[in-house]
Amino acid sequence: MATTGGAGVLDASWTAPTTNIDESPLMDLVAYRVYFGPSDAPCPGSSSLLVGSPTPSPPFGQTIAFRLAGLRAGTLYNVSVTAVDVSGAESACSTPAGARARMDFAVGPTGPLSLGRVEVGGFTEQTFTVSNTSGGTVTGSASVSAPFSLVSGNPFTLVGLGATQTVTVRFTPSAPAMATANVNFTANEDTVSRIVTGDGTDTIPPTLAITSPTGNAAYTTSNPLLTLGGTSSDNTGVTQVTWANDRSGGGTASGTTSWVASGIALQFGANVVTVTARDAAGNTATASLTVTLAGILTFTDDPLTAQDTAIRTVHIMELRAAIDGVRVARELAAFDWTDPALIPGSTPVKAIHVAELRTALSHAYEAAGLTPPRYSDPTPIAGLTVIKATDLNELRTFVRALE
Repeated sequence: MATTGGAGVLDASWTAPTTNIDESPLMDLVAYRVYFGPSDAPCPGSSSLLVGSPTPSPPFGQTIAFRLAGLRAGTLYNVSVTAVDVSGAESACSTPAGARARMDFAVGPTGPLSLGRVEVGGFTEQTFTVSNTSGGTVTGSASVSAPFSLVSGNPFTLVGLGATQTVTVRFTPSAPAMATANVNFTANEDTVSRIVTGDGTDTIPPTLAITSPTGNAAYTTSNPLLTLGGTSSDNTGVTQVTWANDRSGGGTASGTTSWVASGIALQFGANVVTVTARDAAGNTATASLTVTLAGILTFTDDPLTAQDTAIRTVHIMELRAAIDGVRVARELAAFDWTDPALIPGSTPVKAIHVAELRTALSHAYEAAGLTPPRYSDPTPIAGLTVIKATDLNELRTFVRALE
């Protein structure tokens, strides 16, 4: 008996018997039993296959060949054969012959396959070649995980020794990151794995537009507090939208695809407010609006009504913006306010807020060569002074006088 070997399959062949044990001519042969296994003496044993005899009376020198499939690739197997007659009588075991089970297909290239650098949203492709290495018909399929996919050549059927088929792998990154996966080729109960790699990149900046209060490049208002709104988009998604005023101040807008930046304090004259959209890869896009604060200042709830209008954070923020405006117009820096970001419904209005408004406005009067204002309640005291409508109405009047 002779064998040849490789992973997954094993070809065995033997010479057919012609006589019985008593040397009489063999006339009733029906089958052969092929025993196989890793042990040195697989026959008799539990692992065997029955192979029919082409004739009950084999001629001298007839060779029988049989392929064992579904074996473990690379494992050494020993094979032994017996002859079985019509009555079920079985001959003695042949001398075992050994070989390593071989694969009946191959996949090239054998090393890792790089699909290179690809922009998120795009794709690139590479191919593997599957070949029949043992003859007959090899039928199988391939699989791979995202962001890779198989776009052609799967499943595959290889008829005859040397037959080939290409399997195309596509890399479609969804994020700017390195990706690695196994492409698994499976046929006749055997699997060959090949590594694929790809580098997802993102160099495309977001798009950004200011749509409110205007889509134009310039805007004029008498309100010291500005609210901007707009849209942004990106191939991987915008992660943050921020704003900055060249006359001081900055912050983060709420939302990304549709965003709003509120409470932007303006100073008298031109304010260039720049909005920046950023994606996960650090790409940015900017849009600017030149906002001129001019004319008569307007305030919310003007005038405030005593014992009727509740004092709110917006009243303080508007006065801060107006006072910073008249300060900058007289070459003073914006004031360093306590609780610079008053949050409606969260930050209480305190006596120190009113005291700072008066101090900051007095500096502007002095810079203008004027006598600072005098107030009905001259000294707000923390924990004692109740902030009244009169306090804020007076500040509004005095800041308008300096506009």
